[in-house]
Amino acid sequence: MATVRVGPPPRGLAATLGVPGDKSIAHRALLLGALAEGTTTVSGFPGGADVLSSLGAIQALGARIERAGDVVRIEGAGSRLGSEGRVLIDCGNSGTTMRLTAGLVAGGPGTVVLDGDHSLRRRPMERVAAPLRAMGATVETTAGHAPVTVRGAALGAIDWTLPVPSAQVKSAILLAGLGAQGRTRVREPLASRDHTERLLAHLGVRLGRAAGSIEVEGGQRPLGAAIALPGDVSSAAFLVVAALVVPGSELRLPDVGVNPTRTGALAILRRMGAPIEVVDTHDVAGEPRAELRVRAARLHGTTVTPAEVPGAIDELPILCVAAALAEGETTITGAGELRVKESDRIAALEQLRTLGVAITARADGLVIHGTGGRRLAGGRVESHGDHRIAMAFGVAGLVAEGGVEVADAGVAEVSFPGFFARLAQLGAAVEGV
Repeated sequence: MATVRVGPPPRGLAATLGVPGDKSIAHRALLLGALAEGTTTVSGFPGGADVLSSLGAIQALGARIERAGDVVRIEGAGSRLGSEGRVLIDCGNSGTTMRLTAGLVAGGPGTVVLDGDHSLRRRPMERVAAPLRAMGATVETTAGHAPVTVRGAALGAIDWTLPVPSAQVKSAILLAGLGAQGRTRVREPLASRDHTERLLAHLGVRLGRAAGSIEVEGGQRPLGAAIALPGDVSSAAFLVVAALVVPGSELRLPDVGVNPTRTGALAILRRMGAPIEVVDTHDVAGEPRAELRVRAARLHGTTVTPAEVPGAIDELPILCVAAALAEGETTITGAGELRVKESDRIAALEQLRTLGVAITARADGLVIHGTGGRRLAGGRVESHGDHRIAMAFGVAGLVAEGGVEVADAGVAEVSFPGFFARLAQLGAAVEGV
């Protein structure tokens, strides 16, 4: 799928739609399942390119896998995970795979080389290498980036404060801490997503929790269990915004994860005037889930503060599309992390200017002057190899005169397989799928 053009639908979007299983939880379920004693069954597996990278990683480390449709069965290797020799793991485009696997193997035998595509090779890896070195592993990066070589060692516990909020680095330290001598503590200045902690507890690992920190005692092994994944709220956000900006729309998205560390984007959209209902909330495998109901509405600008960014970091591209259609100004600050994602997302989002939006980039954020609901101009944009940029501009095409042409749109498969086909199913004019 080289290029896709998305144009406005003839009427509002109206449907009940499922979204792929949660990518963040899927990564963690696979890696913890590989480390566990016994069998772990993961249902609702999303099957996108990123999670397939984690699936390949644990297979390379010796976990036995069976996959049937959206169900993955993992026979954990437990203390036998890893190899005495040298293992090369291709992480593709997945920073989560690379950073979490580094923590997984830091206390194991042998040497593991973690590499990825050209985009992943540009992302910072010293942030995960530094704490693992402090625990006793030998970790070599390539000028701070991938390839990353990890030589496992007997690990000691650390008390580590994250300089930048990062669920991936926190998770890597906790995974390494399971095999370390002593009690490992991670302190975070702002709360990041807590899927690793919830899954560890679900798999029988004892944790210590306090405000701003999490602790794990070494020498524990997760125990295999059933893990049913909720729908991915980050993927759902693209459909939520689509329903908000296309007049006459009303969507229902059942069984979506509503973990409070992941719903920051929903709170921001509500503040902008979005009528989003969260109904039938219940927990499965330690994770809350619910049905999202949303209908079209006029939005107004807002200010997204640095404290809100960690809880909405993956949704900021699609929030910028919502801001582009809103009344007034939206300001996002404290989001410098966007510059080291799969692309420089701040620079990529400046392409909204091509669609007639007044937008100003800053070092750590953006200022967007919305159209007040007026349709965008059509145009051609680049995805920059970034799945969330491709999907954000796909949604923009729903309200653009003449539509929006998205180059390299196939990268959406990384996190939302069939995304553009889903837009076509909803009635959008989609060419190139």
